[in-house]
Amino acid sequence: MKDYGMIAKELFLAGYNCSQAVFCAFAEDLKMDRAMAAKLSASFGGGMGRLRLTCGCVSGAVMVLGLALGYDPEDGEKDAKAKHYEKVRELVSALEARNGSINCAELLAMKGVAAEKGGEPEARTEEYYKRRPCPEYVRIAAEETARLLERCDCI
Repeated sequence: MKDYGMIAKELFLAGYNCSQAVFCAFAEDLKMDRAMAAKLSASFGGGMGRLRLTCGCVSGAVMVLGLALGYDPEDGEKDAKAKHYEKVRELVSALEARNGSINCAELLAMKGVAAEKGGEPEARTEEYYKRRPCPEYVRIAAEETARLLERCDCI
């Protein structure tokens, strides 16, 4: 199996935001063009547009589940929504257990990083990457997503 965690981390280090890095790591295998995946997931970085709410890694991971395991209400499968939401809760619980939270501001604060709400995104410098926990959160989110998808035989 591919190392989705490292792919996501490399994408983050290449300038993708946290949500984009996780979502785009899976895009090709789930038959989505990377450019489209990057645009679709762009708004969720920084806890949704730097609002520091739900971590973009979590949002990206949940979007992967939608693409891989999502349902269409017109298919008529009675329990499809409940089954899908169960997988979402399973993934989010795993991420919360590994990281201690799924909230961007809390995750940054736990690592001693001030969680500035709003404003301009910081420049991606060597110093930025040294003090940010985000590359590891991206890696973890992609790893946990891959584990769940592998159990579901989706990747």
